This record gives sequence, C-alpha cells and structure tokens, in this order.
Amino acid sequence: MKLEKLPVEFSNALPILQKIRNAGYEAYFVGGSVRDVLLNRTIHDVDIATSSYPAETKQIFDHTIDIGIEHGTVLVLENGGEYEVTTFRTEDVYVDYRRPSHVTFVRQLSEDLLRRDFTINAFALADDGQVIDLHGGLADLNNQILRAVGNPSERFNEDALRIMRGLRFVAVLNFELESETFASMAAQVHLLAKISIERIFIELDKLLTAEFWQKGFGNLLAIKAEQYLPDFSDSTALHVLLDLPNDFKFTNSVQAWGYLLYQLGHVDGKILLKKWKVSREFSLSVTNFLTAYRTRLARDFSSEDLYHLGQSSLILVEELFAAQNLETNFEQITELDKQLQIRHKKEIVVKAGQIMTEFAIKPGPEIGKLFHQIELEIVRGQLKNDVADILAYCKAHL
Repeated sequence: MKLEKLPVEFSNALPILQKIRNAGYEAYFVGGSVRDVLLNRTIHDVDIATSSYPAETKQIFDHTIDIGIEHGTVLVLENGGEYEVTTFRTEDVYVDYRRPSHVTFVRQLSEDLLRRDFTINAFALADDGQVIDLHGGLADLNNQILRAVGNPSERFNEDALRIMRGLRFVAVLNFELESETFASMAAQVHLLAKISIERIFIELDKLLTAEFWQKGFGNLLAIKAEQYLPDFSDSTALHVLLDLPNDFKFTNSVQAWGYLLYQLGHVDGKILLKKWKVSREFSLSVTNFLTAYRTRLARDFSSEDLYHLGQSSLILVEELFAAQNLETNFEQITELDKQLQIRHKKEIVVKAGQIMTEFAIKPGPEIGKLFHQIELEIVRGQLKNDVADILAYCKAHL
C-alpha cells in the first residue's frame, strides 16, 4: 500500500528522514502515528526509526539531545521541530515483565518491527509514502481486529502492561480482540500485579475516557483484570458501569473515576485513590464529585454545595443523572452560581484581623468560629459581602 499524500505532520519531518538516508542509512516513520494516518485519526507524535546507531545519528545532525540513548533514542532538533529518532533494535529477556534487561541495536527494520506489541502498531512508512506491513496489520485494520505480533503469550510475558494497552486500544478504536490474543491476555493477566500502578492508571484512565470505553471495560472484566487492580475485586459492582447507555461517554476522568468509586461503594474514595497514587489535585476533584453525586441522590443542590464542591462537580453529576434518565436541574446550578457572592473565603471583604482589632478579640477559637459563620452566611445569601454589613453582624453576635 502506498499513500498518495502524506499528512503535514509527516511532510514537516521528511527532511529528517531524507537527511538520514542521504548519509547512507535507512529511516522510516513508525508506530502509532502510521496507524492513525491509515485510520484517518489525529496524529499526536511522529516517531522515526533508523538503521543508524545513536552515535551515527548524532553525527548527521547539528543539534541533538540524548533523551534515551541507552535505548537508542536521540532527540533531533531541526527546522524548528523536535523529533525522536530511535535505532532499530531487538530486546533481551524482560527482567520485570516490563523492561528488557538489554537492547541490541540492529540494522534490519524487520527485526525492529518484530518486537512491537500489536500488528496495527507494527507498520513502517517510507518517505515515498510506501507502507511496510510485515505482520498483517493492514488486514487487521480493515477487519478491525487487535492482534498481538507473533506469539501473543511471548508479547505479554515480555511486557504485561501490553494487556492494559490492548484493552485501551479496544476502547479507543472499537476493535475486537483476536481470539489467541484474548486468551493470552486472560492467561497472563496475573502479571499485572508486577506492573507499577502509575502506569496501569494511565492506561485505565485512557480506556475509561475513550469513546468505546464500555467495550474496553467489558473485556477487562472478561479477562478478570479487576482482580489485580487495587480495591477493584468487586466485579459485580463494576459490571453495573456497563448498564449506562451504549452511547454514553464520560466527560472527563473525574466523572469516570467518581462514578466508578460510587459503584464500588466508596463514601469519599480517598483511600482507594491513594493506592492508585494519583495526584492530590485529582483525588480532591474525584472526592468532590463523589460527595456531590451522593448528595444529589438525596436532595437538590444548595449554594453551599456549589461553594464547597465546585460548579464543575455539580454539572458532571447532572450529566450522569441525565444518562440514567433521572430528573435533572441544570438551570438550578446556573442560578445558584449567579447568586453566589464569593467562591473562596479570601474574597470576603473583611479580614479576621480587622474584626479582631475592631472588637478587641484575642486570637483563638472564638474568632475562627465567628469568621467561619460569616463565610457560611455570605454563601447562603443571608449576609451581604459588605464591610458595614459584616461588622454589624459581628457586633450583633459578639
């Protein structure tokens, strides 16, 4: 197969390939970017593979950075762009089901493509638009099949994260898992216990926010991967996620993880999220959503809910209510937001120190309690965020 016209992302990088070829080496576009071109999807990263060894690549270009030279990767700075150029390589025994103990640089493209994970990621694209497909990837693309390169058992034993990557590709591309590939995933799913939870989180998060997340998540449950994910052992609760409408897509990661935690029965989810080693900011956003979801099941939102949990959390909840054909009230959230005088206590026009000076109050619990009450009254709309009104309120309550 030959592409008649290269996308601009590849056209911009063509001088890199041609410069390498002029130096006497082979060079191709490889990986996911080639797959995405063939599927008419947006290209994110343009990766280049070459027969030139790292030291030889550095001699070809004036400006390079060693970003992974032990694995054969050199960052080339050329024509205002940055391109990762990696030497063809083979990989030795994997010591931790994730990383090879040693890589060997080779001159043959065929050996490099053999180590790829799935056939749809094992393409190479020449500068003339010729697609090199040594593993039947074009047929798999056409048939919407996800198949491991070579022996699937070997691929997943080399790098167990490929199991999660495969599930993610199913969710993103709406492909079907080839039978042997699926069987090998199920047989070796226990190896996920060897993989860092941070890397698993990245893949699962991409799966949950993909367009066809239900297909990917359904396969995750089918191979029983949940048994090797922190606090995900309740497969019955996880299956409930699949009861959402087939065309429902989570707006973002917060909504996806918040609803997942709700189905698992978590009140705030902080303990689970800590096991997944997510950022404090993300954990707070998810727990706010979870609180908002449980609140909305019991009653309508209040101005205090909006103030403490954030407008975005409330809207995400209403979206999930809509997906489940529950009664929604987006207009109320908009109205509450219009009425809210402050969105943080720093916006209160009178500071605690000013109140202490005005009324000769010493530092201690009394001023903290009073200022908190002022904050709540302003949020509830029962006190104006005005100096005179706040001081009058203090006078009346001291």
